[in-house]
Amino acid sequence: MITGEIKNKVDRIWEVFWTGGVTNPLSVIEQITYLLFIRGLDEIEERRRKEAALLGIKHKPIFPEDRQELRWGVFKNLAADKMYQIVSNGVFPFIKALHADKDSAYSKYMSDAIFIIPTSQMLEKIVTGLSDLPLEDRDTKGDLYEYLLSKIAQSGTNGQFRTPRHIIKMMVDLMKPSPEDIICDPAAGSAGFLVAAGEYLRDNHPDLFLDKSLRDHFNNEMFCGFDMDRTMLRIGAMNMMLHGVENPNIEYRDSLSEVNTDASKYTLIMTNPPFKGSLDYEAVSADLLRVTKTKKTELLFLALFLRIMKTGGRCASIVPDGVLFGSSNAHVAIRKEIVEKHKLEAIISMPSGVFKPYAGVSTAIIIFTKTGAGGTDKVWFYDMKADGYSLDDKRNDIADNDIPDIVARFRDLKAEENRKRTEQSFFVMKDEIVSNGYDLSINKYKELEHEEVAYEKPQVILARLKEMEREIQQELDELEKLII
Repeated sequence: MITGEIKNKVDRIWEVFWTGGVTNPLSVIEQITYLLFIRGLDEIEERRRKEAALLGIKHKPIFPEDRQELRWGVFKNLAADKMYQIVSNGVFPFIKALHADKDSAYSKYMSDAIFIIPTSQMLEKIVTGLSDLPLEDRDTKGDLYEYLLSKIAQSGTNGQFRTPRHIIKMMVDLMKPSPEDIICDPAAGSAGFLVAAGEYLRDNHPDLFLDKSLRDHFNNEMFCGFDMDRTMLRIGAMNMMLHGVENPNIEYRDSLSEVNTDASKYTLIMTNPPFKGSLDYEAVSADLLRVTKTKKTELLFLALFLRIMKTGGRCASIVPDGVLFGSSNAHVAIRKEIVEKHKLEAIISMPSGVFKPYAGVSTAIIIFTKTGAGGTDKVWFYDMKADGYSLDDKRNDIADNDIPDIVARFRDLKAEENRKRTEQSFFVMKDEIVSNGYDLSINKYKELEHEEVAYEKPQVILARLKEMEREIQQELDELEKLII
């Protein structure tokens, strides 16, 4: 965790952007991302130079010998006007051209970088502030960038891009990624699910980094994220890099279109795809429409997960409640597909305030395994009532939190066998789900216990009201005597 002192430094940098007229939080994150990338290049250059000297091999520089002024460590000490000239006219054209040499896995996301810091004084303050941040430690770098990303949500715009991190962590803890997994988020945004999966593996499988093949898999093949917003691609790539993943597959891709030809490729999907969107049939891959003919993105993404996962692949996805009980042919078709042809394992209903203050929509987490041969015999339901934060727009910390209980119960489903429908979690047999038109809403199956409330007789309540009226009248009479 980063300290309050570091957060204050970040807040001051953010304030420089704000007072300088750059107020769009995504633009601020983007400009900081460029500058962190530029600082990182210089640090890589210095590390490679020292390693080459130590090993006695020839150093292949990132920065040409005659362009050393482009290095962070050089221009950060120059006067404001000179620094501005070098960064705007030298450094940015340089990083945009890096991808041609394939020197850095991240340079491809910088090919359309645009420098929008308006004044030399503002740039000097930002460069000084960023130079003062401790970026040597991987954990600090990752936490620092996450703190920056949290400001996107706090700023009140574009918050839809950010799934609450404690919900992401819960989903990762439920799915328990393994060192051999190939993990995909087809709507990656800032790569929050991929970052959390990487952190889970570092915490729970530290030995994987001692095995060269597993280490290479972790750095080059394990993490795949797609998005259609190039700004989010840059942010997602930087988020992964600052969390220590060397070469994640973060790419521009319209996941639902014919352009995406992935099939039977991934072993684990964790995602929060966009919903409430509607597409034209012509824009959607035909094989997805064969599973569920709809324009609704939330249903099409479920069909996509089934296509792109390997047999045995697992999926945990956030879905709007309507997916679970919608009565259209498309809604029923995708639920039937998952229940009958694959193994639906769990539905975790979340309270509607989880995405506040940006959306009050009710959502759930659906967990299933691709089998192609069925396997659903019963489905585990959990009714989450609290996530550790108030469910109003303020989202303040509270003591009530079902998340540890959800993870503990899901990891020991045998102990769930005999729970009653009046409890917070329970199983429902497949036959009952089928007989209810594949309805997966927890409200369809949970039972409420009604406690009998005993009220006083009406005569007693009436007598009490008359007595209260008599006392009021008596006090009014006494008051009248005092003022007349």
